[in-house]
Amino acid sequence: MTEAYASATEHALENQRIGGLQIRVAALCTLIQICDAYDVNAIAVTVPALTHAWNLPGPAFTQAFVWSSIGILVGALSAGPIGDRLGRRPLLLGSVAIYGLASLLTAFAGSLPMLSAMRFLTGVGIGGAFPGAATLTGDYAPHRRRALMIMASFTGAPIGGFLCGQAAGLLLPTLGWPSIYVVGGLVPLAMLPILWFWLPESPRFLATKANLTPREADFLLRLDIAPGQTAAQLDLARGNPIKMLFGEGYALQTILLWIIFFCSLLNLFLFAYWLPEVLHLSGMTPAEAARASSVRELGAVLAVLYLGVLIDRFGAERALSAHYAAGILFIASIALFSMPYLLLVGAIFFAGMTIVGSQTGANGACGKLYPARMRASGLGWALGIGRLGGIAGPALGGYLLAAGLRPPMIFLSACGFMLIAAVATALLRFRGARATDLAVTEPAQ
Repeated sequence: MTEAYASATEHALENQRIGGLQIRVAALCTLIQICDAYDVNAIAVTVPALTHAWNLPGPAFTQAFVWSSIGILVGALSAGPIGDRLGRRPLLLGSVAIYGLASLLTAFAGSLPMLSAMRFLTGVGIGGAFPGAATLTGDYAPHRRRALMIMASFTGAPIGGFLCGQAAGLLLPTLGWPSIYVVGGLVPLAMLPILWFWLPESPRFLATKANLTPREADFLLRLDIAPGQTAAQLDLARGNPIKMLFGEGYALQTILLWIIFFCSLLNLFLFAYWLPEVLHLSGMTPAEAARASSVRELGAVLAVLYLGVLIDRFGAERALSAHYAAGILFIASIALFSMPYLLLVGAIFFAGMTIVGSQTGANGACGKLYPARMRASGLGWALGIGRLGGIAGPALGGYLLAAGLRPPMIFLSACGFMLIAAVATALLRFRGARATDLAVTEPAQ
C-alpha cells in the first residue's frame, strides 16, 4: 500500500536513499556508542583488580555499580525532552563531554565513595548519549530500514565492551586499573572536535532553522529538502513529548516497551557488572576474566547481522520475542553447569548474542515504533525505565553473592526476566490502533 505524508519534506525524509551522508551519521553515532559501552564496562573489568588494590570484597562494589546505573537513569530520562525539543546534536556533544571528563577523573579516585561519585557522573553522560545517537541515526534513515540502521549503529555498544575487555587484559597487568579510565576519558574527549565539525543536526530541526550555515544548507540540499519551513510541516514535538507517550494510542506500546527494557537491561547489567568477578571467583586471574567476559560482546555483534533485518521484515513481536526466549537456554547453561574453558567461552558468546543482542534489537524496534516527534523521548524513557532494571540487576547480583550462593548460580535469576521480556514483546502485536502519525496526507507540492 502506498503511504501518504503530511508534506513533501516528510515524504523525502521517510523515503530518503541511504548514501554518504546517512552512512556518515550512522558511523559517527557508532563511534559514540563504542565509547559509551567502553565506559559502561570499565567498572566491571576493573573490579577484580580493585578488590586486591583496595583490599575490599567483590560485593562491596555493588555501590559503584548501582550509582553508575542511577547516573545512566538520570541521563536517559533527561535525554528525551532535550533531544526532542532542543535538538539531537547538542545532546550528543554535551553527553560525550560529560562522560569523557568523568571517566578521566575516575582514574584518580582513591576511595569507594569517590569511585561511585565519578561513576554516577559518567553514567549521566552515557545515559544521554545512547538514546541521542540512536535517535539521530533514525532521523537519517528511511522508514523501511530504520530498525536495521539503528541496530547497526548499536553494534558500537558490543564492540566497545569487547575493546574494553581486551584493553583490560593488556593494561591491567602492566599499568594497573587507572589506565582503563584514562583511555575511556581521553578517546571521547579527542573525538569531540570531529563530532563538532562532522555530525549534523536532525534534518527536521535544520529545516526550521532561521540562519543556516553553508554546511547545514548543504545537508538539506543533499536530502532534497527546502530550508525555512514551519514546524507545522514537520513531525516535530509541539507539546509535552512525555505526555505524548501515553496519548494518541501509544499507551499500551509504551508500557510494554518499559517492561521489556526493564527486564532486558536488568539481565544486561547483571552480566556486564558481575560476569568478570564471577569468573575471577571461579579461578581466573583478573586479566583472564576480562578477556573471557568480552566474548559476550562479540555475540551481540553477530545478532545485529540478522536481527535488524528480521525485525524490519517480520516485526519485533515475532523476531525479537523468539530471540529473548532462546537466551534462556544459554543463561541456564552458564548458571547450572561447570564447563571446560572453551565450552564456557562459547556459552558466554551465545548468551551475549541473546542478552545484549536482544537489547540492541529492542533499541531498534523502539526507534521504529515511535514517530519522529517523540522518538527521542520514547527511546530515552524506555532506556531510563530500563535503567531501573540496570540498578536492580547489579544489586541483585551483589545480594546473591553476599548470601553465599555459588557464583555462577546468581545468573539463574536472569532466566525468569528473559521469559517476561519474551512474553511482553510478543504482546506488542496487541498494542492496538494508534493515532495516525503526522504523515497522513499526500505530499504537498
